[in-house]
Amino acid sequence: MSAPASLLTPETVLSSDDWRSRERRHAERADALTAGRRARVARGRTHPVEDFLFTYYGYKPALLRRWHPGTAYALADAAHEDRADWRWYVRGENDSVRVDARAFAAEKRLLLTGVAAILEGTRGRSAQYGCFGMHEWAMLYRSPTPRHAVPLRLGSAATDAVVESHELRCTHFDAFRFFTEDAAPRNRALLARETQSAHEQPGCLHAGMDLYKWAVKLGPLVPGDTLLDAFELARDIRALDMRASPYDLRDWGYEPVAVETAEGKAVYVSEQRAFTLRAEPLREQLLGHVRGALAA
Repeated sequence: MSAPASLLTPETVLSSDDWRSRERRHAERADALTAGRRARVARGRTHPVEDFLFTYYGYKPALLRRWHPGTAYALADAAHEDRADWRWYVRGENDSVRVDARAFAAEKRLLLTGVAAILEGTRGRSAQYGCFGMHEWAMLYRSPTPRHAVPLRLGSAATDAVVESHELRCTHFDAFRFFTEDAAPRNRALLARETQSAHEQPGCLHAGMDLYKWAVKLGPLVPGDTLLDAFELARDIRALDMRASPYDLRDWGYEPVAVETAEGKAVYVSEQRAFTLRAEPLREQLLGHVRGALAA
């Protein structure tokens, strides 16, 4: 199978004015998205919801600010810019610069095949909506120490009772691995890193959040807009994740989704379905970039 032409010889060359304008708009959007985090870091403060994407995934605001055109474009008059010396960029004709998908794939083939397996496995399964966000509850089950410095809505004993009244149906290993020792055996499946691609499914909130992680790991293959769209999706999902958790975040402006009740479950599933729909096109875009790089 030959590589798509856009990966080897970009079909579109963006003029200097065009790509610089796109780069500037991207930086402005990234700055707006990370303004709160940067201000809190400067003051030595943290936010229990909004800082999660930065602390859990470990990606700094500066990374979001760096714009890539993706593999479909070359950048005119960029050969003498710093970008020309960035990793996985290559100079082309007439002082142009483009992403070197072939070099990225040669160095990152194991990453690409792993991401492809997870994305393809996820998109190939039907969405499941019966977990009701119990993963955050299972992380506290019979534990004397909450994971976050935020009070519990129901207290420890009642939180444990909620876990015991539900079947745990977590399908995401990176949530399951934080279950307490008493909670893990209660899950429908015992998950492992080695079998992650066999369990991921599109209804999972964390599978949707992880699209941001994959967008970052795919680096210059991913256009700037896709990266920031994935970040925004992850940010919004995390808000629901914590609203449905055992923690009381009303002092932070988050009304709880009481998943221990029938009404709360209905709200959770409704929002979960909406996030599943938002994630679908992003997952397809990322999978397209992975397949294209592997073909190169």
